[in-house]
Amino acid sequence: MSNIAEGFESRTDVQFINYLGMARASAGEVRAQLYIVLDQGYISEEKFKGSYALAEKCARQIAKFISYLEANPRPRRFGEESVAFEV
Repeated sequence: MSNIAEGFESRTDVQFINYLGMARASAGEVRAQLYIVLDQGYISEEKFKGSYALAEKCARQIAKFISYLEANPRPRRFGEESVAFEV
């Protein structure tokens, strides 16, 4: 979630996509860690399956969002430099 938030605040969609890629990779890390906690007996097989499925679903959703952004590029995202501030 932190990678997605950080990427959303970035200046371009290219940067945002990079952060989304990191978030997707983190979902893969979660799946790997789930095997460790299962093997160590910290969670049940049932909780493992549910958590693993959720991590997979998140990774798929992020991948689809990346595909959408790549298929619909915008030249530049809105930033503060285009806003006039009065003091």
